[in-house]
Amino acid sequence: YEEVLKRMRTGGLILIDNVLWNGAVIDPKIQTDDTRAIRALNDFLATDDRIDMVMLPVSDGLTICRKG
Repeated sequence: YEEVLKRMRTGGLILIDNVLWNGAVIDPKIQTDDTRAIRALNDFLATDDRIDMVMLPVSDGLTICRKG
């Protein structure tokens, strides 16, 4: 993410698939490494003021980030 973002021009898009991880990201009982990593990414993106983002609950989740 960081490497791609710094090379993008303003208005460029990053699309991230599988951000809902089959619903595992909201189940506190699931603590696999992959699930924790996706939760951390989702939390980070929600607070990153360099982008505008939206998470679409389509299939397994899609996040669209636009560089500001």
